[in-house]
Amino acid sequence: MILVFGSLNMDLVMTVPSLPKPGETVLCPAYQLKPGGKGNNQAIAAARAGAAVAMTGCIGPDAFGSTLVENLARDGVDTSGIQVAETATGCAMICVDADGENFISVASGANLSASADRIPDERLGAGITVLMQMEVPAEQNWALIRRAHALGARTVLNVAPAADVPADILKLIDILVVNELEAAEIAGRLELSASSATGLARDLARTCGVTCVVTLGGAGALMAESGGALWTAAPLKISPVDTTGAGDAFCGILTAALDGGASPEEALHRASVGASIACLGLGAQESLPTAEAIDARLAEVSAPLRLS
Repeated sequence: MILVFGSLNMDLVMTVPSLPKPGETVLCPAYQLKPGGKGNNQAIAAARAGAAVAMTGCIGPDAFGSTLVENLARDGVDTSGIQVAETATGCAMICVDADGENFISVASGANLSASADRIPDERLGAGITVLMQMEVPAEQNWALIRRAHALGARTVLNVAPAADVPADILKLIDILVVNELEAAEIAGRLELSASSATGLARDLARTCGVTCVVTLGGAGALMAESGGALWTAAPLKISPVDTTGAGDAFCGILTAALDGGASPEEALHRASVGASIACLGLGAQESLPTAEAIDARLAEVSAPLRLS
């Protein structure tokens, strides 16, 4: 069972000829409203990948919030832990260019009212995997990590957007998922000297006693285990349509695989392939793959390679 604690946003998506530069106005013909938010995306990614998932977070008393809850329920996600705040549902403005790259700005709204105190202890025991991101108040994540660790749950923290994670919290996490920039920021605060993605993954895993996964965009991902094993996984060869939500797809699929009993390297393989598939459609959720879709394309990429 996976418990996702995180954000729920409505995304306003615009397909533009080029991403706007400071002071520049870029026109496009239309926009689309699509469910999003890192927590929301990761919950649906995990559910489609075959896991039992419950979502906890906050929406506003508005049509956007109701739509997000209905959308989660259609994918079989337990929404009983979603609370309604007095402020508006979170909203993101996303511009996507012809190469699938994006520019994102988020109004947090009701996500700022998300509270870990609302999660009962019985959802944090052995056999539960807790998946978190950084679009809700950081102190709520830290409180949840402490409780989950004490009660025997496995914890997965995706430090996105980049944030200052206290050293004592890093030592309580089981799996840390970051991109290269986020890894470098955390390593810098810990005064670690590595600069390459491989070195960052190794140093963070060893120093914090975690499994550290560093995503590399179109180059795949690295995973360093605290015991010293280091793995690299390649993505599918694709022409991306929209990379929005690829990181969320990776996190949800990785967590679903681990929750289902896969080995770390098997989970890394599935996440790398699944995140590639998620880039083949517009929007953060519509192209999130099912377990069957991932299975069908696993053989196109070699299994993760152990580097040490």
